[in-house]
Amino acid sequence: MCGIVGYIGTQPATDILMAGLERLEYRGYDSAGIATVWEGEIQCVRAKGKLYNLREKLERTDNQARLGIGHTRWATHGKPEEYNAHPHTDTHQRVAVVQNGIVENYRELREDLKKRGHEFRSDTDTEVIPHLIAECLPEPSTPDFQHPNAFLDAVRQAVNQLHGAFAIAIICADYPDELIVARQQAPLILGFGQGEFFCASDTPALVPHTHAVLNLENGELARLTPLGAEVYNFNGERLRKFPRTLNWNPVQVEKQGFRHFMLKEIFEQPGVVRTCLEAYISSDWSAGENDSSSAIPDQNPVAGDTPSITTPIQLGLPESLYENLEHVQILACGTSWHASLVGKYLIEQLAGIPTMVQYASEFRYAPSPLTRNTLTIGVTQSGETADTLAALEMEKRRRIGLGQEYQPRLVGITNRSESSLAHLVPHIIETFAGMEIGVAATKTFVTQLVVFYCLALDLAYQRQTLPPSRIAEIIAGLRQLPSQIELVLSRQEHYLEELAHEFDETQDFIFLGRGINFPIALEGALKLKEVSYIHAEGYPAGEMKHGPIALLDSKVPVVAIAMPGTVYEKVLSNAQEAKARDARLIGVTPMHDPEAAQTFDILLSVPVVEELLSPILAVMPLQLLAYHIAARRGLDVDQPRNLAKSVTVE
Repeated sequence: MCGIVGYIGTQPATDILMAGLERLEYRGYDSAGIATVWEGEIQCVRAKGKLYNLREKLERTDNQARLGIGHTRWATHGKPEEYNAHPHTDTHQRVAVVQNGIVENYRELREDLKKRGHEFRSDTDTEVIPHLIAECLPEPSTPDFQHPNAFLDAVRQAVNQLHGAFAIAIICADYPDELIVARQQAPLILGFGQGEFFCASDTPALVPHTHAVLNLENGELARLTPLGAEVYNFNGERLRKFPRTLNWNPVQVEKQGFRHFMLKEIFEQPGVVRTCLEAYISSDWSAGENDSSSAIPDQNPVAGDTPSITTPIQLGLPESLYENLEHVQILACGTSWHASLVGKYLIEQLAGIPTMVQYASEFRYAPSPLTRNTLTIGVTQSGETADTLAALEMEKRRRIGLGQEYQPRLVGITNRSESSLAHLVPHIIETFAGMEIGVAATKTFVTQLVVFYCLALDLAYQRQTLPPSRIAEIIAGLRQLPSQIELVLSRQEHYLEELAHEFDETQDFIFLGRGINFPIALEGALKLKEVSYIHAEGYPAGEMKHGPIALLDSKVPVVAIAMPGTVYEKVLSNAQEAKARDARLIGVTPMHDPEAAQTFDILLSVPVVEELLSPILAVMPLQLLAYHIAARRGLDVDQPRNLAKSVTVE
């Protein structure tokens, strides 16, 4: 969850490290620090709080080092105080380490190291690492101290004693031309420049400097020097690896005139929805009366080949995943869990497959009984969520070796096709949302929804649970969504900015939805909690009278999602129950609806669409409402307190 960066090359390291940390601050901002090797010593500067505190300290130093590491922290072990900030050093301050992850056996290691005379200055698990490395380094008076692999071997010996998930970067004052990094179950990326090399937890820190990158795998470490990069496994065997080229533009990680990344990313949603639809919906498919007449054969088949059939959805998944499919289970956390609830509705209602959605963090310790012919889907925007990865790994292990009908069928839905998820599962459906910097997910949530629409339609087509004409109708509706999203954002932006003033003193919100829009009520409540720190809860509208209605009075606004469809009248009735308790009613409703105008005090209107497609439009004003209330309160919208973008620890 923390952000780490490292640099070795010809430029002053401090500026590069600080710029990298600024681009990784979404991963944690409880404290920050930088360590460099300068004039034969480790120079370490740390500060509590956000990066500007560290920058102020660095302005008072004159450090031209060409080697260094940096860290921005999301606290796990130890309070967010300066003495717990990274980098951490050994007793003699010759070795410095930054870490993203958790060392699970740090207590045993710490006690053993204390007995050997090592002095600890923090409460963190990370501090055991520099002490372990120092313990493994040869004495300066011995010939081994000058061995070309002395530093690398010491790090390798140390990491083999660590249990847990970690990515680390290490420098040593005695080896001023080496930066060593290691990865185990936490992301770490190398960047390749001209006579300079980088490492980082995530690619945004590298984009301004290079597009040539290499993702380290679990159980790998690397040595970076001004002359090149070498990759080894934890057994010390050198590996042959090849960089890949990023297709990102540095502009993608800039605000481009918006006040916050969150607002920029909300307004990027029409474009990313359009991109996702274009990636997965066939442009040359047309609906007919049956599968054979609706399919369009390849106009230029290779001689002797059967003409290829164009299907409405092209996800790139093999037919074997769908064979005899009886169940779907989805594993996710947070916003991805809400998207998965919409996915459950779509898969069950369109494809007729019983579907379960599980919190990955709970599934790890109380998995559901094994079911036959089950497709397991892991959903994580970053592809690095520790609980989701661990749950998928466990599901994979417990199915291997059983009968054919119990064999694992694994798919991942993510915005990061190069992530750890892609190495864990054989099939990835990418969401194409582009880089999302704001901690509160917006465009990644919406593109996850688009992927679930495509997956449900693909299943429905393959299983023939919907006629082609109905599939064509839904696809036509999906293709209208980008322009409809643009309409919602353009009409609601200024209105919601003004409306936010009316909630300066509000301390509680209730969000209501039914059917496919109940998960949108949950997501609307979560967005408001995340960025404004207002207590907010989402409920199925029909459950209000079974307890939560006791919370209502004139100080508790109620937001109800009331879109035309099977439950429209029911939601209006539930809203009236809240109105009778003096609650102020805010309705996400279809445009120009007289019944909604009579029911609600405030209307957040969206274009009229069929109920099945309404979640993507209904969430738009809720994202804007959360954003503007938080911005009105002067809060740090992009970096809410206690949160981080990627939860890479348990």
